[in-house]
Amino acid sequence: MRIVIAPDKFKGSLSAPEVCAHLEKGLQRGAGGNLDVIPIPVADGGEGTLDAAVGSGFTRRSAVVAGPTGEPVTAEFAVRGNEAVIEMAAASGLALLPASALVDGCPGPAAAATATSLGTGQLIRAALDASCNRIILGVGGSANTDGGAGVLQGLGARLLDAAGNDLPSGGAALARLDRIDFSGFEPRLKDTRFVLASDVDNPLLGAQGAAAIFGPQKGATQQDVGMLDAALARFVEVLAREIGSEGPSNRAFKAAEAPGAGAAGGVGYAAIAVLAATRRPGIDVVLEFTELEQRLAGADLVITGEGSLDEQSLLGKTPMGVARAAAAQGVPVVAVCGRTTLAQGQAAAAGFEDVYALTELESNVDRCIAEAAPLLEQLGTQISGRLAATTLSRSATTKEDLHV
Repeated sequence: MRIVIAPDKFKGSLSAPEVCAHLEKGLQRGAGGNLDVIPIPVADGGEGTLDAAVGSGFTRRSAVVAGPTGEPVTAEFAVRGNEAVIEMAAASGLALLPASALVDGCPGPAAAATATSLGTGQLIRAALDASCNRIILGVGGSANTDGGAGVLQGLGARLLDAAGNDLPSGGAALARLDRIDFSGFEPRLKDTRFVLASDVDNPLLGAQGAAAIFGPQKGATQQDVGMLDAALARFVEVLAREIGSEGPSNRAFKAAEAPGAGAAGGVGYAAIAVLAATRRPGIDVVLEFTELEQRLAGADLVITGEGSLDEQSLLGKTPMGVARAAAAQGVPVVAVCGRTTLAQGQAAAAGFEDVYALTELESNVDRCIAEAAPLLEQLGTQISGRLAATTLSRSATTKEDLHV
């Protein structure tokens, strides 16, 4: 029997490759090692996208870049031929904020105002140095609200105030932006295609924009939100003057209203306006480069899942993308998760024949998170047992039919 395992990470517990490994161990234990298991770690374009790329044949590379507060960090990206996958969180993520930027363990207002996407731009340059001319930019988990200004700086642009001085990092400083000097901008970008892998459809500015919707989770107070939104508006105004004709048809203005411009603190905006990125749903991009559709050929079962399988999962996250791909080839799908809030009818309507949650084995959620690995192995063994029982039942039915 051939089983494809294609899960996302169990956030805070296991990476997608680790989910695959522990689930496979349990499946094989329950089947005496007689299963043909194909592990395919996947993601929805945010954290975990790099692991999905490496699991699909990309080579892991690294570069030392500026973290969200400017301190150097070693960030990884992935390369296959002329294609690179960059996970923004690896260079500019919330998880990289130093303790000095936290207040009671959470991002503070200072971080919200000054965090930068500079390292992401430097990581793009590292991909160019690796001879890549197609770059997938997976966004999610970012610390910045700088409109992607840091990305442009990392690629050679200079953001200047009225006195001709370089602005400090972060979104707040954009309020003093007077002009952008693109004379040193990376020339190789002209021959490079970008894909913005994001499910966020927010614009850059306003009540649904980057500062208003995502700023608070990055430490911004209500006052900070208004200040950052105004600073981002100034960034759009100056960028429009630098890259095109005046008026609402200017691509800088149009890009600010585009779905996805507000992704990753506005990095989506810079990607669309300056890098001419094409925005696509993250799960579609990942399933494409993992070649899931082709690797489903001959499969008897697909197992997908994520840490929490809930109503949000039904809005196009990883399990739904995998379920759609499997349904297109007539392969049954089951889901594994840490916990689920879906009713049986909801899960069935989404295409899942069954849902296996760690909380069925251990009701204590904290223990589920801490002991996810052995619990997943138990679930794998349980799934193998049910598969064996189903196979025996079908075999018996077939014999009866033949006897008749």
